[in-house]
Amino acid sequence: MKLVVQRVKKAKVTVEEKIVGEINEGFLVLLGVKPTDTEKTADYLVKKLCNLRVFKDENDKMNLNIKQVKGSLLIVSQFTLYANCKEGNRPSFTDAAKPDKANELYKYFCNKCRENEIEVQTGEFGAHMQVELLNDGPVTIILEND
Repeated sequence: MKLVVQRVKKAKVTVEEKIVGEINEGFLVLLGVKPTDTEKTADYLVKKLCNLRVFKDENDKMNLNIKQVKGSLLIVSQFTLYANCKEGNRPSFTDAAKPDKANELYKYFCNKCRENEIEVQTGEFGAHMQVELLNDGPVTIILEND
């Protein structure tokens, strides 16, 4: 499982010109699933994400996590995080999990984040989405289970 985590002032996802998820301060999380990922993988990354200390404290140091700043998560499934471009110029996506498994772990991941008492908004799995964000910092971190 791979997460691209962006600290944002605001972010939103639209599908067919309709907003399906929108947050203010928090993280925009692009989430990719590979075939060997499990619920245990998701649990590990949920814990990492929910405790990631990249929000500024009273001393202007990145020392607070998303719960401490009462931030939100906008989690968007993105199989292209597992694009393989080693040969040729057209990416191969064989390293990404099949849609059924990916969707199951995506939903599981989102629900586990909600269990941490964090507001969670989502994109629409499998849809063509437009993602808008105001990256704060910019701060972008990649979390993986490997």
